[in-house]
Amino acid sequence: MPRLLQLLWAQLSGPGMVLKAFFPTCCASADSGLLVGRWVPEQSSAVVLAVVHFPFIPVQVKELLAQVQQASQVGVAVLGTWCHRRQEPEESLGHFLEGLGTLFSHEPWLQLCRERGSKSWNCKATRRQGPTPLAPACEDQVMLIFYDQRKVLLSRLHPPAALPERQAGDATASAGGLAAVFDTVARSEVLFQSDRFDEGPVRLTHWQSEGVEASILVELAKRAAGPVCLLLACLLSLVSAASACRVFRPWPLSFIWSKLSTCEQLRHRLDQLTLVVSAHRAEGPAQLMRKANTLVSVLLDMALGLLLLSWLHRKDRFAHLAEALVPVADRVAEELQHLLQWLMGAPAGLKMNRALDQVLGRFFLYHIHLWISYIHLMSPFIEHILWHLGLSACLGLTVALSILSDIISLLTFHIYCFYVYGARLYSLKIHGLSSLWRLFRGKKWNVLRQRVDSCSYDLDQVWRAGIPPRTGEGCPNWHQAALFIGTLLFTILIFLLPTTALYYLVFTLLRLLVVTVQGLVHLLVDLINSLPLYSLGLRLCRPYRLAAGVKFRVLEHEAGRPLRLLMQINPLPFSHVVRTYRLPSCGCHPKHSWGSLCRKLFFGELIYPWRQRGDKQD
Repeated sequence: MPRLLQLLWAQLSGPGMVLKAFFPTCCASADSGLLVGRWVPEQSSAVVLAVVHFPFIPVQVKELLAQVQQASQVGVAVLGTWCHRRQEPEESLGHFLEGLGTLFSHEPWLQLCRERGSKSWNCKATRRQGPTPLAPACEDQVMLIFYDQRKVLLSRLHPPAALPERQAGDATASAGGLAAVFDTVARSEVLFQSDRFDEGPVRLTHWQSEGVEASILVELAKRAAGPVCLLLACLLSLVSAASACRVFRPWPLSFIWSKLSTCEQLRHRLDQLTLVVSAHRAEGPAQLMRKANTLVSVLLDMALGLLLLSWLHRKDRFAHLAEALVPVADRVAEELQHLLQWLMGAPAGLKMNRALDQVLGRFFLYHIHLWISYIHLMSPFIEHILWHLGLSACLGLTVALSILSDIISLLTFHIYCFYVYGARLYSLKIHGLSSLWRLFRGKKWNVLRQRVDSCSYDLDQVWRAGIPPRTGEGCPNWHQAALFIGTLLFTILIFLLPTTALYYLVFTLLRLLVVTVQGLVHLLVDLINSLPLYSLGLRLCRPYRLAAGVKFRVLEHEAGRPLRLLMQINPLPFSHVVRTYRLPSCGCHPKHSWGSLCRKLFFGELIYPWRQRGDKQD
């Protein structure tokens, strides 16, 4: 069987002598009539779309096909005849069907026939060997492929870049060869708008011939969506204009708003709502899927936010949070004081510079005292602040999480100040030591050319560096003075570096702990913003909607009869669904690589979790 499927793959991948007839399974039990569809000469394929039943008038059939071709831009034509012998075979019907080829001329002319009371099928494709109707005809070999018309119409065939690897035993046809079949069925949707209850001149059989799928709720929602979207679009435009007004964006506020995660998330939510309520129709399936994913993401986010808000209002949890916040802040400040007192002694038995150690310890203890005073000053208003901030959860769980990230930044602002002070002092010493080390090696930094150049020093005259240059000498001795002073500064900095590095190491670890917590919060926000929930729901409930390709199952393979296959849709894997339909996130913090992070930490550069990607300054 695998060898047979490989041969089928070779035949279906491109044009050949074998004619491929794609026949819908819904027409297998239809009455006799005409086969209506599209001929694809590049693939030697005939895509049957519907069956026209007797009685009919040829002129009316041609008018219907012309209307469908004008509306769908698909070359729909009569491809042949369909004979379903439910009762005793009628010779007159067979002769009549054979004579229809003179009224609807098409090359090749298909003749499909299903025998009475059996599962055997006959299929022929004839071509005229001359321009006249009396010219002799030749027959082509036909391969009959059944497909589910509804699934093919509703599915979207993804490009080869998004296709998964081929599975063993499956014959997955190329996307280029099957794109014509999927495109033909998708664009011929106007042909499927009539059912057997319509009083039209032509009676058809297709996947909706028993009744057009429709829902009263869906139709009412479609009619109400237009005015609602127009009203929401006007409101959002007013909000966007107000947020862009310079009156509400003076310099301090604009700088603070650009650093807050809440403002970034609100701006991202405004863009999401603008995309959803836009009056412009989606230009393609990708943009339509993006709108649907965005709508489902916003609705789920707001539902989770309302659940969180109801949980916070239940049993007066805002008061409990406010009562627990001040003791927690006092506990953190107390632990920091113990840590600083430990650093001001002999931490881990290390010999520190006592003068510098005392200065840095008292400096940081004073900041902790200021921070405790600030917390106790704000304690009467914390409950009201939390209550008003909790109301923003109705805008979505991501907004509440962004507010939580900003609250963490405010509550740990003293740790951030300690980290900045230690990092700046450590960075100053590192850069000073590197500059003085170049001075030792007879090098200097060329500011104009941005490179390290050589600089010669006369070491024999170093001890005379303090003597002012005499008049008439060719070269002053300021180079030797620089070398002597550089030696003294290098010695001082190298002995003060352990004390500074220890303070920097401790506060950097505390800062990294805060950044890790904020990073987890931002990761959850980005996950909610970017997860394509609608696409994942389609993949879970209706996997045929997201097609990665097709596979074929052999129905009949007997000598003297056409090969009959069943085309089945291979769904797109979940990982490819997430990768293909992932939504853009607000991205309010940069992604540092491990090498870049270690380099920044070693040289004392500041780490900003909320720094914008476009910022080039610390």
